[in-house]
Amino acid sequence: MSTPTHTRPVSRGGVDIRLPWWALALPILAFVMLLALILNPSQAHAAAGQPALAHLLEQARYLLGR
Repeated sequence: MSTPTHTRPVSRGGVDIRLPWWALALPILAFVMLLALILNPSQAHAAAGQPALAHLLEQARYLLGR
């Protein structure tokens, strides 16, 4: 006795994947924030407030400038 085989339905129009809104918004927000830090690091330095974070940002800017 044979069992029926199930095949996947053919999708017309590509892949049908639905992502939540934040799955696209969070990477875009992170990219924009990092781009703002690269373009104007002096404001990031002033907004840091904490010496350790400011030092870390300064080191990152130094390494990226090489």
